[in-house]
Amino acid sequence: MNSPARSAPHRTLAAQLATAVLTLAIVLGLWHVLTAVTGFISPARFATPAEVGVSLRQIAIDGYSNGRLHEHVLRSVLLVTMGFTVASTVGVALGLAMGASRKAEALINPVFLVLRPIPPLAWIPLAIVWLGLGDAAKMMVIFVSAFVPSVINSYTGVRQIDKPIFEAAAMLNVTGIRYWREVLVPGALPSIFTGLRLSLQASWTTLVAAELVGAITGLGQILNQAAQDIYPAMILVGMISVALCGWLMTMGLGWIEKRAMPWKVFA
Repeated sequence: MNSPARSAPHRTLAAQLATAVLTLAIVLGLWHVLTAVTGFISPARFATPAEVGVSLRQIAIDGYSNGRLHEHVLRSVLLVTMGFTVASTVGVALGLAMGASRKAEALINPVFLVLRPIPPLAWIPLAIVWLGLGDAAKMMVIFVSAFVPSVINSYTGVRQIDKPIFEAAAMLNVTGIRYWREVLVPGALPSIFTGLRLSLQASWTTLVAAELVGAITGLGQILNQAAQDIYPAMILVGMISVALCGWLMTMGLGWIEKRAMPWKVFA
């Protein structure tokens, strides 16, 4: 028999799910009324739900813009995953090093401060010149966009660790790899995962922009082709696909976060 303490989280999750479904139903209902029923919003500018459904069926079965929906999704997810993984790994390591060592901060921070204000999309022309129109250029731009939040939040996480923790580590002679594994990383983890969520969001934003130029397949290519074809329903299919992919990857990152920090209470 389940205790009230154990069943409470399940009731909360069910209530949140019910609220989310209700909200989506209301939004879909308003969308249908404003476009298909009243015509308050012209379907030529913003497609009706039925038109989006037809477009979704078209791209899922027959394909659109050089591929079917799953091929576009897989291409974009693969690029985001690779770029985000490399950028977050390097960014977290660099941020921890800068936070832990004044010498590392003095050496690296000036270069970082110069490059940080440059918008990630400003790197697209240079990435094309260096790497062409292939996946490598897109990964470079994703790396730039995801790198900055990882560095900043990892650095901040180390600097926010309470001073008594460092004093206890020094008293217990915790040094080397143990110092990183048992003091720096656990203490900075909440801030690190905040940076990872921001990096993941930036990766998707940058990927779609990068795929607008020179992509063969991908969700950005769907948006680009649909815009050229003046196809609002397919544009919405691309936008919804990006939103769902980003949401699912964020959920996966949240799952990892909960297991990386079992001591933290999540709402």
